[in-house]
Amino acid sequence: MVLKILPLLLALMTSACSRGKTDPHVIADIPEASGICYSSGDNLLYVVGDEGNIYALSPEGKILRRKFLGKYDLEGIACDPKQHRLLAAVEGKEEVLVIDPERFKLLRTVKIKRDYKGKTLLKKDKKHGFEGITIDDQGDLWISNQSKHYYPHADPSVIVRIDDLSHKKAKISGIIDPRKRDISGLAWQNGYLYMVSDTNDRLYRYNMSQKRIDREIKLPKFAQEGVTFAPGGRLYFADDNGHVLMFDHKRAGSALQR
Repeated sequence: MVLKILPLLLALMTSACSRGKTDPHVIADIPEASGICYSSGDNLLYVVGDEGNIYALSPEGKILRRKFLGKYDLEGIACDPKQHRLLAAVEGKEEVLVIDPERFKLLRTVKIKRDYKGKTLLKKDKKHGFEGITIDDQGDLWISNQSKHYYPHADPSVIVRIDDLSHKKAKISGIIDPRKRDISGLAWQNGYLYMVSDTNDRLYRYNMSQKRIDREIKLPKFAQEGVTFAPGGRLYFADDNGHVLMFDHKRAGSALQR
């Protein structure tokens, strides 16, 4: 089945070359913004950066809180309102940080085992590692391993499932092979897994029941590092060039618009 490619409106494309105060989609400036999630529990956005900082923002982009967690290469963050916690993905070490959203206190660190079905899936190197992270409706955690290689190549571009973070180490309980490279951000919305690729400038929708990507949206060129959905038709991106961007997705199944 031919995938539907949904182009962004021209208004989005004209702002793609230069980001900053002149771009109406930029709502906040955060150095090396690498991950973002929306929490329905407190109606806040949470953003992490490569330098180890975590931020709480209003939906309009006002920075309310900031804390330096430590020398972590934070590449993604997931909001877990049911457990009242935040989960941050650490690249290189392949760890998940469990964080208290109110005080930004680091509660514990969970190491993700690198093997799957008796074979090494994730290698320890400087080229590939954890990037996007999100939680589905069942509470399972999904983390993307950003890579230019397809599965079953060593250290491939896959999305791993983690269903238990109660111990110091957690095992990979399943994988998704999207057949797409460099998945830099993940989001869960209405039963679908969304993934963004900063190499292809695409937002993909993965159909869990059909086990395939059934839709893709062409994005303007910027350093897409994270994505999240929020009520009111809002769609947010973390831009590694130092911004948080907001678009409108009210018209489901059509082009993004403001």
